[in-house]
Amino acid sequence: MADQNQHPAMTSKVAGQLHLYQDARTRYGAFQRPAASQRQFGYGNYSNAGLHYPVTQSLVAANASPVFVQAPAEKGLAGFAIDFLMGGVSAAVSKSAAAPIERVKLLIQNQDEMIKTGRLSEPYKGIGDCFSRTIKDEGVMSLWRGNTANALNFAFKDYFKRLFNFKKDRDGYWKWFAGNLGSGGAAGASSLLFVYSLDYARTRLANDAKAAKKGGERQFNGLIDVYKKTLASDGVAGLYRGFNISCVGIIVYRGLYFGMYDSLKPVLLTGSLQDSFFASFALGWLITNGAGLASYPIDTVRRRMMMTSGEAVKYKSSLDAFSQILKNEGAKSLFKGAGANILRAVAGAGVLAGYDKLQVIVFGKKYGSGGA
Repeated sequence: MADQNQHPAMTSKVAGQLHLYQDARTRYGAFQRPAASQRQFGYGNYSNAGLHYPVTQSLVAANASPVFVQAPAEKGLAGFAIDFLMGGVSAAVSKSAAAPIERVKLLIQNQDEMIKTGRLSEPYKGIGDCFSRTIKDEGVMSLWRGNTANALNFAFKDYFKRLFNFKKDRDGYWKWFAGNLGSGGAAGASSLLFVYSLDYARTRLANDAKAAKKGGERQFNGLIDVYKKTLASDGVAGLYRGFNISCVGIIVYRGLYFGMYDSLKPVLLTGSLQDSFFASFALGWLITNGAGLASYPIDTVRRRMMMTSGEAVKYKSSLDAFSQILKNEGAKSLFKGAGANILRAVAGAGVLAGYDKLQVIVFGKKYGSGGA
């Protein structure tokens, strides 16, 4: 929350709270430091991440009353480094658990580009068909192809929340609301600048199927090979194809994700709903999937553009890609893989819940989680 950035003394930083849907914290490195005497729910964000992109949930029982403290050494650069490292582990754990669903989502989303280049013989009939065909053609372990790149994450949200240090009681609700939207969008765009080439590599590896022909070879041998071949054929531009539209998408997704929950939570979850597990879960679920669906066509366009690096025919721009997809495949094609994207949210939730609890037991506090 924007009004939680003034840190009181360690002894006053006690909060027994039920942390729900730490998806955005998992992806994008937010660590809410609750103020004294506040007992509330916290929720934070790809793909899609871009977006980005695995959705997670953290549950710490209210009756456990964990103590969240900020040691003096954690302030400034040291605090950011600790949050970054611990958050990266959190994200790696949750993303690895959801990796099979993430790969299926990417295969379904980009199947039309794969068919064009001869790397896929026929369209997938659905999530189940994609799972079975991938396992049959490439083996079970192939479901984690591209996960190494996907598990590298950054922790930027808290930093930007301090830059956008609006307070509801001081600046008014709407300025505070806009500040939350701005902090989420700025955090997303900034982290994207650093991790985009990794997201590109993950996308290419995940869509590097060998099902088109019997005994067909893969296009890439691994993460480093993606970089080598792309740089050789397209230069640095090939690694950043679709970057501009990705910035738009990440700001839309993370701005809605961070901002709307952080801003609407204290307005809607009041009175009897403040301590309601289901009310907080429902709000988090609706905002997560709402933001995801709102930005999904943008994610599809950027990934389809990524798939053309190294190919003879490329889209002229994101608008050209958008118009060609609509013209040749219809609007429905922009939402291919969206169902698997929703399932991915459930996959990472339980894993991070257990990991968050482990952090409280081992370190006496829960660190933020980095997101890519």
